[in-house]
Amino acid sequence: MSAADTDGAFGPSQALDDGTISARTDAYFNRTRDIVTRFGDRVVTYAMFIRRPVISAPRLMIDWLDNVTRARGSAITHEVMFPEGTWVGAGEPLVYITGSFAALSDLETLLLQKLGPPCVAAHNAYQMAMALPNVRFLAMEARHCAGFEMQEQMAYAASVGSAAARREGALGFIGGANDATASFFGAEHGLGTMPHALIGYAGSTLRAAEMFHETYPDADLVVLVDYFGREITDALQVCRAFPELAAAGRLAVRLDTHGGRFLEGLDPASSYAALERNTPGTIRRYRSETELRHLVGTGVSAAAIWRMREALDEAGFPKVRIIVSSGFSGEKCLAMADAHAPIDVVGTGSFIPDRWSETYATADIVSYDGQARVKVGREFLLRQAHGRAVPPS
Repeated sequence: MSAADTDGAFGPSQALDDGTISARTDAYFNRTRDIVTRFGDRVVTYAMFIRRPVISAPRLMIDWLDNVTRARGSAITHEVMFPEGTWVGAGEPLVYITGSFAALSDLETLLLQKLGPPCVAAHNAYQMAMALPNVRFLAMEARHCAGFEMQEQMAYAASVGSAAARREGALGFIGGANDATASFFGAEHGLGTMPHALIGYAGSTLRAAEMFHETYPDADLVVLVDYFGREITDALQVCRAFPELAAAGRLAVRLDTHGGRFLEGLDPASSYAALERNTPGTIRRYRSETELRHLVGTGVSAAAIWRMREALDEAGFPKVRIIVSSGFSGEKCLAMADAHAPIDVVGTGSFIPDRWSETYATADIVSYDGQARVKVGREFLLRQAHGRAVPPS
């Protein structure tokens, strides 16, 4: 089930009343319902698809459809053609929905809203997890979402893509950043320790770490180290203040250096050198300016991560973990994999689709009262209807 109860007050699975559905759907669907009601209803079958490859993530849409039809007392069936978490080719029908045309016509807009974005985001999350199969991911999508419904769709998608990657041996996503969506990852609570604001409040990175540990002594300590631009200095200071946590692997530093500057002590030349020391040859394989920036540029580059690992190991803290964030898209994950960057956890919301136009799902009716019929150009939907060939009328 979704993180929010499907009959609860929030979330994409909440059953809406007819007035709200009417207000939120496209006007021509409302008018279609009125016309069909007047001239005679028919049993129709809709085929729903997306024009790009995706990972099947239909559960929130199906939950919502079930709740609405239950509230309306409608007899509607659905057939999911690709189990959740499986790969779907461009244009292949994901779901067939059959029932009263009058009962379904005004639901199309909302059904499409709940299908396309999760499927694309699940595909992105899968690709990220597979790019770094030995790294754990934390879903941090909430702040980038347009409200809770989108947030729930994106967290659900990350969990679906992650589960698909885990079936292929990747570690995938271990949790999300807040309680509301934690259940998608099999947890009760969100993960995370401190924001930059707490460090500003405390006045120093070390003092923020001390405050956190005093308040949550049983929690692992993850410390942001870029606030003052002294990532290495502040990381080592915290490690020396908490040697037991460091030795037990319960201390981590989080790199979130923004793209306007290099990690402490690095510049272009020393970034190249750090990469060459630790992963010889990687820099000579880069294929684009973007990839070069991920490897040796400003912000959280592969060179920055390697330099932090060097500093921690040289100071006697080999078990202190490195958590990274800041724009870890699929492309950046691939660059980090090529550089063998020593990452323990990636915190990211970059599985949210970059080009929203790619998330547009589409639906077409493929039969009326059992007679196959679809607009010209969509005959491929007929051929796959219910897993068997259906000749056009």
